[in-house]
Amino acid sequence: MKVISVSPDTKFAHLAWRNSEKRLHNVRFTMGADPAGAASKLFGVYDDFSGLARRGTIIISPEGKLVSVEVSYYNMGRDAGELVRRLKAITYLAKHPDEACPAKWQPGQQTLKPSEKMVGHVFEAMNK
Repeated sequence: MKVISVSPDTKFAHLAWRNSEKRLHNVRFTMGADPAGAASKLFGVYDDFSGLARRGTIIISPEGKLVSVEVSYYNMGRDAGELVRRLKAITYLAKHPDEACPAKWQPGQQTLKPSEKMVGHVFEAMNK
């Protein structure tokens, strides 16, 4: 798995943020600069009216399939812990495609086997 963050900021802005913002001190993934906004436009998070990119988290499988998208407004923070949880669920489901991970699922917890009998009975299935 490879994590790359991309923003319309320049590489110099990324470096300044990383060096000055204590919350970014331990960042170990590649930070890609896209000052022309090509990636933002490609993934549909670029806002032509404001000239800004909305915050988008786009997860692409190693096979090149889009598996998760979350788009937030410009000034809304995101939860890295939830992103990691989603990555773990996606990784699990890639190996177990006949199962489903419920909300807040963590590795080792119960999964679901989707079927017509499950419709309207998820609560019961999760509380056996």
